[in-house]
Amino acid sequence: MTINQANLTFKESQSRSIVKSLIYRVISIIGTGVLTWIITKNIGKTLSITFVNQVFLIALYYASERFWNRIHWGKKIDILAS
Repeated sequence: MTINQANLTFKESQSRSIVKSLIYRVISIIGTGVLTWIITKNIGKTLSITFVNQVFLIALYYASERFWNRIHWGKKIDILAS
């Protein structure tokens, strides 16, 4: 069986991009919250800055993932024989 790699296209689903974005953002929320608290020492400012920053960065990361999904550079397919 011969497989022509030029005919194969692999794309990440939107739901996978969303889940990856959310997991990364949870880690980022903790980091942003701690850093903001150290700087402001004000829980109200910390919460509002962290929230606005995270909403923006979730959208930015999702857009970046969708953009990179269209670029084939650096992607490869490994087919393992059983």
